[in-house]
Amino acid sequence: MTNALDTRPVTGTSEESAHAGATWWRQAAVYQIYPRSFADSNGDGIGDLPGITARVPYLKELGIDAVWLSPFYPSALADGGYDVDDYRDVDPRLGSLEDADAMIAALHAAGIKLIVDIVPNHTSDRHEWFRAALAAPKGSPERARYIFRDGLGENGGLPPADWESVFGGPAWEPVGDGQWYLHFFAKEQPDLNWQDPEVRADFLTTLRFWSDRGVDGFRVDVAHGCAKDLPEVLPSQSELDTMDQDTGLHPLWDRDEVHEIYAEWRGVFNEYDPPRTAVAEAWVPTPQRRHRYASAEGLGQAFNFDLLEADFDANQFRSIITSNLKQSKETGSSTTWVFSNHDVVRHATRYGLPPRGESTTKHGADWLLLGGTRPRLDVEGGLRRARAATLLMLGLPGSAYLYQGEELGLNEVAEIPANERQDPAFFRNPGKDIGRDGCRVPLPWTREGSSFGFGAGNAHLPQPEWFGGSSVEAQQADPASTLSLYREALAFRSRLQTEEDLEWVDSDADVLHFRRPNGWEAVANFGTKPIALPEGDLLIASGSIDGDVLPAETTVWLMR
Repeated sequence: MTNALDTRPVTGTSEESAHAGATWWRQAAVYQIYPRSFADSNGDGIGDLPGITARVPYLKELGIDAVWLSPFYPSALADGGYDVDDYRDVDPRLGSLEDADAMIAALHAAGIKLIVDIVPNHTSDRHEWFRAALAAPKGSPERARYIFRDGLGENGGLPPADWESVFGGPAWEPVGDGQWYLHFFAKEQPDLNWQDPEVRADFLTTLRFWSDRGVDGFRVDVAHGCAKDLPEVLPSQSELDTMDQDTGLHPLWDRDEVHEIYAEWRGVFNEYDPPRTAVAEAWVPTPQRRHRYASAEGLGQAFNFDLLEADFDANQFRSIITSNLKQSKETGSSTTWVFSNHDVVRHATRYGLPPRGESTTKHGADWLLLGGTRPRLDVEGGLRRARAATLLMLGLPGSAYLYQGEELGLNEVAEIPANERQDPAFFRNPGKDIGRDGCRVPLPWTREGSSFGFGAGNAHLPQPEWFGGSSVEAQQADPASTLSLYREALAFRSRLQTEEDLEWVDSDADVLHFRRPNGWEAVANFGTKPIALPEGDLLIASGSIDGDVLPAETTVWLMR
């Protein structure tokens, strides 16, 4: 295989190069770390910040541009750290502010930026504000920071509405004095009232706190949920379910005024040189709505989950890629691509099961994880398709978001006993929702050991026996391993990155072939039969290439 890294010149020559410091995020490769499951430095079974610092050489060798760090703040872990007690501190089980400073310094010394999670829709019920709200009377400034309502019925004994939480069960919780508070997630996560000036001001303080410590950007959790406008008479859940969410007028989700919040945030970001960046987690119905979060006046980027929700299908991929690049060009924003994260079944598993369109009830991944025996997981085929899809994605313009462990080709861990699970979604929906623990199992670093090198003791979630064969140690020296594929692809990607554009090349129905402006090409065979390999110098392939044939479910990069 040709190694062009040492012979080809750097090709990015547009205005982008002149402003690389300010726009590093537009085509960055960003690696998500779920800190409790990455590396444990002190043997207590929980990953921590010193563990991340110790693994910075691994991250540098992987070839990423930035780390996205999931919540590391003090938390009771009612929702994996997304129930935040204090936005300007570190959970003592994960380290200290000094450890955070050391981690930031180590990442920056390795040329890696840091994006941290921020959770503005809700705090934890242990946050000092919420404890003050419970101690204060109805109508107090302390309660005005959250969304409290009088209950219905005698003495307010019934909830203000029959709304359902995202995690199952009621979305309103009584506090014992006739009032109830809103929580669209776990009851330990009371929703903030973003109409309260103190809430808005305090988050600006938090943004400056972390930016001053060297954080380069923020991933905004539930970015579409902060602005709410609740009428005096609340609609029912069935009425909520029928309301359009593409008008900006829904009482709960994706309201137009949410962008006033992020315009204030942008003012803070622009106080720094280079400006801090952000990416929105915004589950909205149209690309047009999503790109409002990604505007230059707002957060800058928004997650595009379209490929994550697609089957391994050439037509679906082409339609999604074309649509999102068109929207990005029209709005001036930079698109994002992602297949896996801490909230979804790993894509090596999804691609090893029948497509969503072929499921008559649950998606195959849900059925498998809930204990079903059919369909069986095609481990080899799932990994082959995941490697092909990822190599195609890494060739696209825009930012690539990777989730820890996907570079090892990890599958979802299904075999977690009920008494060892942690996700509230599992406990609130027994038999219906298996939860997200299967993608959060601590990483395997070595072939053997009590936690496969994750730490000196056992891991906080059980690791399966097959983890050793997928570990970093097992793949480190294997040129055909998934880890080697990611390292080589990310090195080429960094070297070959060019303008944010592509040209489709005519190809068969099951083949996607595009060319970047500098002659860099990607060809993905989504079909079940081999095809002729197009002309060009072969740079890298997701699978074995023999002669002039591109095998089924395989992607290659070429240079013309």
